[in-house]
Amino acid sequence: MQSEQTIRVHSYESMGTYDGPGLRLVVFLQGCNFRCLYCANPDTLPCRGGTPTPPREILAKAMSEKPFFGKKGGITFSGGEPTLQAAALVPLFRQLKENGIHICLDTNGSIRSKDAEELFALTDLVLLDIKEFCDERHRLLTGQSNSATLETAARLEAAGRPMWLRYVLVPGYSDFREDILALCRHFGDYRMVERVEILPYHTFGVHKYAALGQPYALDGVKENTPEQIEAARSLFAEYFPEVRVNR
Repeated sequence: MQSEQTIRVHSYESMGTYDGPGLRLVVFLQGCNFRCLYCANPDTLPCRGGTPTPPREILAKAMSEKPFFGKKGGITFSGGEPTLQAAALVPLFRQLKENGIHICLDTNGSIRSKDAEELFALTDLVLLDIKEFCDERHRLLTGQSNSATLETAARLEAAGRPMWLRYVLVPGYSDFREDILALCRHFGDYRMVERVEILPYHTFGVHKYAALGQPYALDGVKENTPEQIEAARSLFAEYFPEVRVNR
């Protein structure tokens, strides 16, 4: 009998309200293939690390919190980048589905593999992180192209998989009017985009870089003004029926 693969877990958040609908158990996984300049969790980036966790432990934790989920809540897998561990997550997602637990997957959508495709097929709601629409600026911001992310969005749309688009608004890096409009026009006709969430830039994770002995790349970048947030919200609202600022 083949033993189950462990999942590298960074941390948990119980009763989360920012990563999907309702009250949620949020599982932050270890490892990411992007290097976002503003990353608030640099300790999740290395693939080595975290706590090797049997899937049954995560399932048990989700089942223990299920009475609090209500009709809208469930479990959200975030990171890091969860699809890096798709092979280990697929059996867990199947078990969660069998137990009637709503699954959200917070992802940059860049991983292409058979396991990742199956993971998306088992996910109830994809929280798709669009870092920047202009590929050149996306590379500057993350170290990677956005082409795979856009391809994933197209496949999710074709497969009828619900998604929320998440956009971190970084002054001087991802707040360009022309790029936001280009994103809106690209996704404006998508039937499966249920919501756009604007995530204002913040500096809550700066102290982690100091603890790791690493420089913070966006040192000196100020948080968004209310006017900057409203300008972005208004642009998105011209194309999407529901736009929320996720503070």
